[in-house]
Amino acid sequence: MSDKRVSILKAFRTIIWPRRNLVFIGLILIVISKAASFVAPLSLKYLMDDIIPNKDMDFLKILVAAVILAILVQAVTSFLLTKILSVQAQYMISELRAQVQKKILSLPIRFFDNTKSGELVSRIMTDVEGVRNLIGTGLVQLVGGTVTAVVSLILLLQISPSMTLFTLIPLAIFAVIALKAFKIIRPIFRNRGKLNAEVTGRLTETLGGIRVIKGFNAEKQENKVFENGVELLFQNVKKSLTATAFMTSSSTFLLGVATTGIMGIGGYKIMIDELTIGEFLTFTFLLGLMIAPIVQMSNIGSQLTEALAGLDRTEELMNMTAEADENDRTTQLKAIDGKMVFEDVSFAYEEDKEVLHNVSFKANSGEVIALVGSSGSGKSTIAGLAASFLTPQSGKITIDGHDLSKVNLDSFRRYLGVVLQDDFLFEGTIRENILFPRPNASDEALQEAVKSAYVDEFTDRFEEGLDTLIGERGIKLSGGQRQRIAIARAVLADPKILILDEATSNLDTESEALIQKSLSALTQGRTTFVIAHRLSTIRKADQILVIENGRIAEQGTHDELIASEGRYYNLFTYQARI
Repeated sequence: MSDKRVSILKAFRTIIWPRRNLVFIGLILIVISKAASFVAPLSLKYLMDDIIPNKDMDFLKILVAAVILAILVQAVTSFLLTKILSVQAQYMISELRAQVQKKILSLPIRFFDNTKSGELVSRIMTDVEGVRNLIGTGLVQLVGGTVTAVVSLILLLQISPSMTLFTLIPLAIFAVIALKAFKIIRPIFRNRGKLNAEVTGRLTETLGGIRVIKGFNAEKQENKVFENGVELLFQNVKKSLTATAFMTSSSTFLLGVATTGIMGIGGYKIMIDELTIGEFLTFTFLLGLMIAPIVQMSNIGSQLTEALAGLDRTEELMNMTAEADENDRTTQLKAIDGKMVFEDVSFAYEEDKEVLHNVSFKANSGEVIALVGSSGSGKSTIAGLAASFLTPQSGKITIDGHDLSKVNLDSFRRYLGVVLQDDFLFEGTIRENILFPRPNASDEALQEAVKSAYVDEFTDRFEEGLDTLIGERGIKLSGGQRQRIAIARAVLADPKILILDEATSNLDTESEALIQKSLSALTQGRTTFVIAHRLSTIRKADQILVIENGRIAEQGTHDELIASEGRYYNLFTYQARI
């Protein structure tokens, strides 16, 4: 219970209290609405005991007018409640979604390596939904329901203490059942958020990899994986429905017992003249007013439980350490030359499993550093460290003498450009994708980037030119065309540090020849890290690092390494024979 209470207090402090003015207006409206709801049952006593026996037509008109006015007040307050609180709740949801998305984008690359994108979509879109029950009508109805139940109880005690006490016994039993049920339901809701995220994540992957699935005729096994996920989700929902149904049926039975008892006791009291018919009818209606919010509270209680479970998961995300931890990263770079030095850098993706061991080298401003070696040797890890996507476990990387782990990432990455092996293009037009790093770039700068990467060589053949839609991840283009768009994007960004990860691997011989020209122009005056399997593409590099098992096995220019007839010489002559 303590966990839940802390969560409620935190939710109150962070979500409800900043909007206290709106919530206060909501509470006033609900008090007015609930006060109006007492007019009809209380008027029954006068109708049955005074107006009808005395045939008082004037009093009847006043009574009917009062009841109609009370109904109108209830209708207006109900509309205003929805208008003020429900709309505010939806605004709150959109605000929270934006905060969660902003937080997720601030997390380090390793978080995304370990988390499915579909799961994150679910965390952003679904987990925050329940907040509407905290700021919306749910919480206000809970308060309003409590007020109604307390006032009804006082009025019931005035009419007949014995009948009131009789009804409280089944209500107390119901309250105990409801508290137990909420204790069981909360972990179920929390687990449902997790399951929902997993199922959404797998579905997103399936749709993204549809060509692979069809290519290997694997539809059946994908269907099975998804069906298993959906089945687990169903079992979770079934558990919560069972708990909720048990509460509902318990309330139906216990309240039925109370109502039947009241019929018997009330009938007996009328017969011995302890109770008038008007008082009995008023008691029955007030009992309804007291019981309705209690039953409604069980429904609202499960809504609040769901909201808190979603907020628990959201809180989990919001408490994660952002990549650019402002406390550590205080150095602001105003401008950079691009000199980068690795000093005894070691790195491990998992504890005790180092993939880089004491790597040291210097990249002077404007130099091209080529990283070569077999798959899994650590080339991409070095590039990831240079791009600040990863942080060394030990050792130090400096940029113009500043420790990169202390540099504000925003101030560093504005000078960074990347072209990856499988570069990501966004759905939209070719123009939008090239303009991605600088949406407000001039048309001259755009055209220069287009020409530098020879994008115009194929866009001139398209009817829509640069405004051609490329489909999700650029599916309508060839690998070479996508790669040239990625290079044009890097040209437009005009970075000082450039990472080229297998930038020519997707190209045919003709495209590669064009790209080699544009890359040599792109690397001018920029510190460039090139990862390449095709050694022919890096002959002009200022420095070649041969990486083997996370260490620098050889280092030098192309001519120096060929002359030394070591690992690079073997790799180069082997590729030349192929």
